[in-house]
Amino acid sequence: MSLTATLSLDQFLEGGFDLRCQLADHLALDLEELERRLPLATDALAAAHPGAFVPEQVEAFYETAVGTGHLLELAAWHLGSAEYIADTLRLQQQFAQGTVLDFGGGIGTHALAAAALPQVDAVWFVDLNPENRRFVQARAERFGLAHKLRCFRDLDAPELPAHFDTIVCLDVLEHLSDPSAQLEQFAARMSPGAIALLNWYFFKGHAGEYPFHFDEPQLVERFFRTLQSRFLEVFHPFLITTRAYRLL
Repeated sequence: MSLTATLSLDQFLEGGFDLRCQLADHLALDLEELERRLPLATDALAAAHPGAFVPEQVEAFYETAVGTGHLLELAAWHLGSAEYIADTLRLQQQFAQGTVLDFGGGIGTHALAAAALPQVDAVWFVDLNPENRRFVQARAERFGLAHKLRCFRDLDAPELPAHFDTIVCLDVLEHLSDPSAQLEQFAARMSPGAIALLNWYFFKGHAGEYPFHFDEPQLVERFFRTLQSRFLEVFHPFLITTRAYRLL
């Protein structure tokens, strides 16, 4: 099974689903200026970090402070790590079906790829950042996938289905002040036989190079206790950090 002809894995490896041109158009930049900004995007976003969070500030920071800088940072990561991300797309191909939730989906790589799969009926993209939502909606329209992909700020939006057949949450859990509670939310929204594709990186770095990540030992322990009590891992052959889980 493979992505449809409009969004093949080869197309992702060649340019992230035409990411440069689409992002340049969205930000009203020429390609030369975009290429200048991309290598600087990670440091620029880190510089916007206030240095310390109280949990109540996290949501507001990601919704209002990061702005379009998050688009640039994510684009640089997806373009620079295309081989790795391609394996996460292959994993998604293996498990995605029916109704798909892409939680914290960023620039929409996985949401778009899921929407292009014939076995997927609908994709619900949830992200706090309104710039991310606008960009992903524009990308879906450009690829003719807007009828299968809808964007929302909250998982609790009344338009979303009560349960999902597939949940995708990549590079998000380490940014949450209570990732254990997020796992419980996912468990409550999974249909019988549903699969959740998850990864995490609870580490601020040896020199604080990942200031956006939570890594408190008690938080991490609660997370793994919840994970082990609620989910069973499903084997897959890809050598990546993303894991597949079903409910116990």
